[in-house]
Amino acid sequence: MKIQLLSYLLLLCCGTLFAQQKQFKVLHATTKKPVSNAHVYKDLVLIAVTAKNGTFILNQEALSGTYNVQAFGFETISFEVDKNSLIQLIYIAPAPEVLSEVIVQSALNPIILQKEATAINIVNSDDFSRTDGTNVLESFNNVPGIYVNQGALNTNKINIRGIGARSQYSTNRIQAYFDGIPLTSAEGELTLDDFDQETIEEIEITKGPTSSRYGAGLGGAIHLYSKKNVSEGTQAELSTQLGSFNTQKHVAIASYSTAKSSINAAFTRLTSDGYRENGSYTRRSALVSGNFEAGKTGKISYLANLTRLKAFIPSSINATDFMNNPEAAAFTWKKAQGYESYDRGLLGASYSNKIIENFTNSTSVFVSFRDAYEPRPFDILKENTTSIGARTLFNLTTDILKVPSDASFGAGYYKEYYSTATYENLYEEVPNQGSLQGVGLSNNEQDRSYANFFGQIHLHFTKKWNFEVGFNVNTTRYSLTDLFDGDEVNQTGNYRFETVFSPRIGTSYQIATGKNVYVSVSQGFSTPTVAETLTPEGQINTDLKPEMGINYEIGFKGNWLRNTLYTELSVYSIQIDNLLVAQRTAEDQYIGINAGKTNHNGIEFLSSYHFRTANGISIKPYLSTAFNFFEFEAFTTNDKDFSGNKLPGVPEYTMNLGVDVVSESCAAFWVTFRSVGRIPLDDANSLYSENYQLVNLKASYPITLLDNLKLTIYGGINNVFDEKYASSILTNAVGFGGQLPRYYYPGNPRNYYGGLQVHYIF
Repeated sequence: MKIQLLSYLLLLCCGTLFAQQKQFKVLHATTKKPVSNAHVYKDLVLIAVTAKNGTFILNQEALSGTYNVQAFGFETISFEVDKNSLIQLIYIAPAPEVLSEVIVQSALNPIILQKEATAINIVNSDDFSRTDGTNVLESFNNVPGIYVNQGALNTNKINIRGIGARSQYSTNRIQAYFDGIPLTSAEGELTLDDFDQETIEEIEITKGPTSSRYGAGLGGAIHLYSKKNVSEGTQAELSTQLGSFNTQKHVAIASYSTAKSSINAAFTRLTSDGYRENGSYTRRSALVSGNFEAGKTGKISYLANLTRLKAFIPSSINATDFMNNPEAAAFTWKKAQGYESYDRGLLGASYSNKIIENFTNSTSVFVSFRDAYEPRPFDILKENTTSIGARTLFNLTTDILKVPSDASFGAGYYKEYYSTATYENLYEEVPNQGSLQGVGLSNNEQDRSYANFFGQIHLHFTKKWNFEVGFNVNTTRYSLTDLFDGDEVNQTGNYRFETVFSPRIGTSYQIATGKNVYVSVSQGFSTPTVAETLTPEGQINTDLKPEMGINYEIGFKGNWLRNTLYTELSVYSIQIDNLLVAQRTAEDQYIGINAGKTNHNGIEFLSSYHFRTANGISIKPYLSTAFNFFEFEAFTTNDKDFSGNKLPGVPEYTMNLGVDVVSESCAAFWVTFRSVGRIPLDDANSLYSENYQLVNLKASYPITLLDNLKLTIYGGINNVFDEKYASSILTNAVGFGGQLPRYYYPGNPRNYYGGLQVHYIF
């Protein structure tokens, strides 16, 4: 009887003890692996340290208020106790300055950035914090080797290592994805300015030919990842921002997360009158993303994005207006009140599952649409696009000839239905009324599809030496159906490009702790757009070939001074054959031709240093720079030989340096400096844009009103010294009717902005 009473007493005591405790688990935000030796603080007092499995326990009397989690190589985060969860999960992300610890999510085989034998740069919250947030592409200019032409909020053109510089008005020859869902159209066109940085966790940019991994991407690949919840519970955020040119941005974000699921929703409205005439802009967008567990080893993720845009177009201007009247719009665009408008949607879902212990699969399906209307001085364009696709990827961890290895293989299919029609623009017949639609000029349907089959193997010969080899097989075909019966030209036809095999080989070696060198050789390609394949007579040019490029690269990635200093250096050479050139046939009309070869040789350097002062202030200076030696190896067009000339549209160099200063209270100050070299304006190198320098300032100050309510006030100045510069260039512009050629898009003069952000944790 005494033994039974003693047993009951012990059980009661243990039950009371357990009831007074709660268990927590700290996990890596990307890999979901436990983080050991993480320190948990409350009111600057250390109260727990995580075990090897990432867990720690707090007593019931301590379960109130806000806690901080700190771990070497990770960002410090705050969390509130969720009393409804049995084991509360806490996700912490690698600190931006310790890039060597970042896991490359876009790699076919997940790998630490430092061990990846590829030039990959990360754009994250640090980069977003330095800008005014009106255009996510502004952060791309901090990446060495990338130059973004920003003609307006809706007129942006990205070139990576000079590839894409000859595009007239938009980005092409770059593959892009949002949470694994393709953003690049089947024709290779890309628009990223629809997305807001408030909804993005990070962006991974792979530079150079990447066809062995992602298909037709001669310039590279860009992967956007939606923002994830780092702790369980419900949160809401409201922000409003006002700036020069009557620019306004309003954002509402809500999120809910548990141990097994999460959902994030965001709505953004951005409006601006613009610095230039005919430059008003209105964009509304909504994004919903999330995930939930499916079975014991499965996970389903989903994404939905909707955008509605109406943006007027000031277009490019000539040198005289650029110097004397930069706020003016091009005469015909102003008179026609030209603009673009569209509704765009993207829906996708993916299922990830562990089939067996070392064998996993991830399969994604998606559908997207775009309904567009664009009145231009020379005609009115209507477009309608619907795309569907799927991609599946298998990963296997095994030994190959007793060598530890990671193998991946899979396939992707993409089908796009595109219809386009043009109409007369009668704006000259109705003065001061803007564009007026007239009779039809063309009506076409275009269908394009491509299939990719890919594979890659990582061999880990030793802990220091990694070797990878991969390939991609691509088939691309398209058809054109001419539905216009107002002329005698019939453009109907089918075409299929030859199957392209794109190999890749690379290796990295750890020469010392935290320091790796790598060498890689990869091939890439880009197929012509349907517009580029049409001759002036409206027939398909069946002799046109895809551009082909080979990238040779050697680089270094390393940490110094106990991981406080990170550096990257890469030297590369890209040779492109069958160069596709947009040859002008009228003021705003072009055809594509294969005109020769180009050499893209360059040097890129990146460095960031992070230290703390005695009073706890975090200071992070950084530098990124690129030196570009891009030229035509062999290029003849219209009986003119431009061989040996510099490639137009690319600056001779770019340099970005700055410093981020953050106090213990999270008050912050940012200073950025950008220097851009001269840019050749035409193939003959007869004209160059002037080099320019920009200085931007920004500051923010947080105010904690309650334990779960935080207010942040911020403001900034762009172009502090009011530099006059060309923010974008239209290469090979030609003046018609005695007019000067319109090469220049003027950059914004000195401008100001300020905002207020409210964050609440329920």
